[in-house]
Amino acid sequence: MKGIHILATGHFAPDKIVTNDDLSKIVDTTDEWITSRTGMKKRHFCEAGDNNVTLATEAAKMALDKADIDINEIGALVVSTFSGDYLVPSAACQVQQELGLSDDIICFDLNAACSGFVFGIETMRGLLMQSEKRYGLLIGSECISRRLDMTDRGSCILFGDGAGAALIELDENRSYTSVYGCHGDLAVINCPNDANKPGRVHMEGQATYKFAVSTVPKLIKKVVEKAGIELEAIDAYVCHQANARIVDAVAKHLKQPKEKFFMNLDEYANTSAASVAIALSDAIDKGFCKPGQKVLLAGFGAGKTWGAIIVDL
Repeated sequence: MKGIHILATGHFAPDKIVTNDDLSKIVDTTDEWITSRTGMKKRHFCEAGDNNVTLATEAAKMALDKADIDINEIGALVVSTFSGDYLVPSAACQVQQELGLSDDIICFDLNAACSGFVFGIETMRGLLMQSEKRYGLLIGSECISRRLDMTDRGSCILFGDGAGAALIELDENRSYTSVYGCHGDLAVINCPNDANKPGRVHMEGQATYKFAVSTVPKLIKKVVEKAGIELEAIDAYVCHQANARIVDAVAKHLKQPKEKFFMNLDEYANTSAASVAIALSDAIDKGFCKPGQKVLLAGFGAGKTWGAIIVDL
């Protein structure tokens, strides 16, 4: 199976930092309560002048700055998000304009919530297999802070804003394995888009935890088995940054060292579709993920979606 080469990555978050102590002044919570239950210490929130497209554009620029390519050879631009600034046009179309990419390009948004970036990689691979151009630009970007109910203690503490980007090309010398799924569910995590209801994120914490710890280990085992390798062959795991206890539980269930699982949710919290994108870029920048390694990316989230891929960096 023809694989992909992630040529470069970039990630970006707004300047405004909101700590757990800051949240304790708004809702009935404490730094100790949040940290002990989630591992989160702070998150970034958009201010005036920031929006989904600005985050996505900045992350994309960082990825493009690292890669010596002709941007006219970018044939597809996909933004994974549920928090676009407009219903139409798509964030992807706006980013295309901001970056000055060529007009003969396919641009659209993909909404699979926290599985979005992983779904996006599979989608981008398919687009490139049909494209006459060499590269694809995939971005996970969310501006969730403007969709939070700051009286909902169980949900508002969990999320932050940010974006991550990856420049991708096909590579027949790299392996690629993917597994995806969905068990449609409205109640566990939702954000209504209804004139009669406020568009605010709501998440049932315990139900989400149970879904994640029961689904993700099986998902990882399935994609590793499909690849014909053992868990020990994976050099690094980059999972959706939803909760440190979830990642720890997955590592324990798989009997894999926690040290192989990258986490940066103490800095960014849960950024939904941007989560895996930011984590991958951050892991590469910090040397946690290195060229030549086999890396497993896993996402899971709203709608009870899940997906995992194994790529060669």
